[in-house]
Amino acid sequence: MELRKHVIITGGAKGIGEACARMFVRDGYCTTILDIDKSAGVTLEKELGGQARFIPCDVSKSPEVDVSISQAIDFFGDIDVLVNNAGTNDYSTVTETTDELWDYVMNVNLKSHFLCARRCIPSMQKKGKGVVVNVSSVQAYISQAKVAAYTTAKTALLGLTRSIAVDYSPNIRSVAICPGTIDTPMLQKAIRESPDPAAVLEECNDMHLTKRIGTAEEVAELIVFVSGDKGNFITGQAIRIDGGLGVSVAGSKRDE
Repeated sequence: MELRKHVIITGGAKGIGEACARMFVRDGYCTTILDIDKSAGVTLEKELGGQARFIPCDVSKSPEVDVSISQAIDFFGDIDVLVNNAGTNDYSTVTETTDELWDYVMNVNLKSHFLCARRCIPSMQKKGKGVVVNVSSVQAYISQAKVAAYTTAKTALLGLTRSIAVDYSPNIRSVAICPGTIDTPMLQKAIRESPDPAAVLEECNDMHLTKRIGTAEEVAELIVFVSGDKGNFITGQAIRIDGGLGVSVAGSKRDE
């Protein structure tokens, strides 16, 4: 009998990561959830049952990554899929960004993906196959105002994805997923803290061709697909799931 596959999801307790955890468990994966939010992680582990395990971990710190992933392998076995989903944002321009803020955003959004991939790939090599999914952003292609560190880190993830795909082919694949505006706790917090939350939400909806923001579940379904056998011919690529954000330019529509 074939052993169940093992997926590790960073930032897996909330938002896109939580949706991924639920769907991987649905599809029979043993699922390790890494997150700094202990309360959310413990709650999710209980909901998902014995097929999931939560390990508190700051994935921007190498010693914590090494210990946590070793524990995950000891518990569920070698790794089939790594979903590098952990992320953060801060709104500032280059001249407003301090050294400390730059390093923090880079460490969470970029360094953590490198650290987890470095630790997980040897485990995948033992199994003879594996998939690394890096959750980037549509802002690897376009940028809003005041996200200098964020958009830089998310753009760099495309290079990391290509490098992993080239260096570890043909048995290990790497794919970047680039969401548009998605209804997650991070977005909800940013909207709540804005001067006019209703207006900001309306703006977020309107800037997509779909006239709505996306859901965490929609992104998670794509991640599960590219991680599985049906996505076997996808590697080294960045896939946008963004509701058409940035496709249209300003101007009037011509009536047909």
